[in-house]
Amino acid sequence: MTEATELEKLRKYMKLKKLAVKLPDSSTGALVRHEKNLYYLTGFANSEGTLLITRDCSYLLVDFRYGEAAQKQVTNCQVVVYKKYNDAVKAIVKKHGLNKILIESAYTTIKAAKDLKKNLAEINCNVISDETLDKYTSNLRIIKTKDELAKIERAQRITEEAYLELLNMVKPGVKELDLALELEFLMRRKGASGVSFDLITIAGKKTSMPHGVPGNETIQYGDFVTFDIGAVYEGYHSDMTRTIAVGEVSDRQKEIYNVVLEAQQKGLSKVKAGIKAKEIDRAAREVIENAGYGENFRHSTGHGVGLDIHELPYVSEKSDILLSEGMVITVEPGIYLPNEFGVRIEDMVAVTRDGCYNFAKLSKDLLIL
Repeated sequence: MTEATELEKLRKYMKLKKLAVKLPDSSTGALVRHEKNLYYLTGFANSEGTLLITRDCSYLLVDFRYGEAAQKQVTNCQVVVYKKYNDAVKAIVKKHGLNKILIESAYTTIKAAKDLKKNLAEINCNVISDETLDKYTSNLRIIKTKDELAKIERAQRITEEAYLELLNMVKPGVKELDLALELEFLMRRKGASGVSFDLITIAGKKTSMPHGVPGNETIQYGDFVTFDIGAVYEGYHSDMTRTIAVGEVSDRQKEIYNVVLEAQQKGLSKVKAGIKAKEIDRAAREVIENAGYGENFRHSTGHGVGLDIHELPYVSEKSDILLSEGMVITVEPGIYLPNEFGVRIEDMVAVTRDGCYNFAKLSKDLLIL
């Protein structure tokens, strides 16, 4: 049976609200501990839990601090409130006659893996720390359901509403850090549980830094201001970048902005199910290279978005991932001129059969305040 078939079965059991994963055989189990994967699989937000999956059923293991909440919220697996974690894991492994346990290699520390191997060796159960389970979970999450897309959409609406309100504050003399703080406050007031990442609200020469950190520098007349921003709604992220100007812009600023806008539009025009992610990167990158600024665009064109702000699929020069309906990606080319300024424009889109649905509803015409 192919891995793709296994993953499709995993997707089906999620839709049916089951956790009876069709693992390779009845003697193999899986142990999920990564917080985002736990939330995805059970709907229960908890940084301390463990999901132990067997071929026939599954168990969410939590301590007494989370027991009552888990028992009320979790409906697709058995909740086990343990006193001693190792004893609880062993008991389930013995009950189902498991001799092999898959773990998430990317999210398990060396010490945790070592301790687990020692614990389960006592009952002749081997711990497999290759990438098998990581691939299962990441490929499950790569295709978004209607419910997930709705949450991402809401996160984007919150982001845009807060951003539009914040623009009233943008003027010479305002500190970058004050913009970031006010924007987070506005997002939370509008329903966000948090921000997608440390918000980027930078001005002037600092806009040449793709991931510049807002500080006490103030906006000056004639500056570009970069807003790379996003909100979290019920666990799901949004991501958007807009570059605006204050007062006036030079011909050089206009030129760079228009090149980036054309590159972004070219990249978006390539998005649809069935193409390789690298084709989007190539379309956007060619515009910038042809304009003579290839060396000033050094990051990938985009990435997946969901429960994590950066997840599969990655939209880079080397990405051979075929896009499918329901994937959510960003398209965010940029040009960065050291010690001068930078421009980045970013939209987040859902892949469709014939193109894409753009979550971003804001204009990308150069805004001069």
